[in-house]
Amino acid sequence: MSFVSLRGLDKHFGQTAVFTGIDLDIERGEMCVLVGPSGCGKTTLLRTVAGLATQDSGTITIAGRDVSRTAPQHRGVGMVFQNYALFPNMNVEQNLSFGLEHQKRPKDEIRSRVAAMIELMGLGQRAKARPTALSGGQKQRVALARALIMQPQLLLLDEPMSALDAKMRKRLREDLKRLQAEIGFTAIFVTHDQEEALVLGDRIAVMHEGRFSQVGTASEIYNRPASRAVAEFIGEFNVLDQAMVRAAFGRDTAKAWALHPESIAVEAAVPRDAAVDKIVATAVVTDRKLLGSTVRYQLAVGGINLKSDQLNKPSRALFQPGQSVCLVIDREDVRDLDS
Repeated sequence: MSFVSLRGLDKHFGQTAVFTGIDLDIERGEMCVLVGPSGCGKTTLLRTVAGLATQDSGTITIAGRDVSRTAPQHRGVGMVFQNYALFPNMNVEQNLSFGLEHQKRPKDEIRSRVAAMIELMGLGQRAKARPTALSGGQKQRVALARALIMQPQLLLLDEPMSALDAKMRKRLREDLKRLQAEIGFTAIFVTHDQEEALVLGDRIAVMHEGRFSQVGTASEIYNRPASRAVAEFIGEFNVLDQAMVRAAFGRDTAKAWALHPESIAVEAAVPRDAAVDKIVATAVVTDRKLLGSTVRYQLAVGGINLKSDQLNKPSRALFQPGQSVCLVIDREDVRDLDS
């Protein structure tokens, strides 16, 4: 049996379905990321697992125990919120020790666990500081430490990095993966950021309109999207229906296509060695953006707009807007989509 198992979870607000038919298995030590657009039901599902909201039907099992109707404080779950929820009148050490003191743990144990967690989180120089004296990243590390110090069976994180700048988010993602490797905690992480999901998720569940469109590893989700909804949300795919495929490439297909920007090679002319299994088309560059290590081209082909990402090599000249180019695509890089 999986460490965390959700079966047949349904939730309605009045006549409105928030999520329906939710099934999910998470193994011990895994980080499962719930990702999807705003309003798709991610946070409500997380609150339901925590016991802060009640499902209409279905079961929640954690470590072999059915907690479907168990009070939040008895589920063995820790939660990290977007707004940190730190006690403003307590310093870092006091914020970390509060829960242990509430459990009436021995003072020596509390001191030892607090000291170990502060060292693990790199907060040694801020141990006596109150939240108002901490940066956003430091506050988030304290919030994470406060949850982890209670040694929860399951850690729930609700968009904990959304208020931070891009540089700090990247650093905290690395910290979180390091902590997961060192401590081995099991977690469900909610985000609407696809990059965050791909970096953090051992398993990713893509939500769309209250249902899981696909559940799989980061590689499976990114490289083999199961539906148009997944392809349009993950990885900046070019999504073409059958009529668009015909207009752009002159091919009749049974299903829509999804093409990663990096799978569309842009050449000055048709390569001499272009194999028969290549898809080749003439296009016009309509825009170009330098994105550091890559160059993003906007292309018009057969009245269809496509985007292509190419490595920014100093030895290779850039194509100019208005220039006619050749697109070359490996057929095996085309993903056939269900509707």
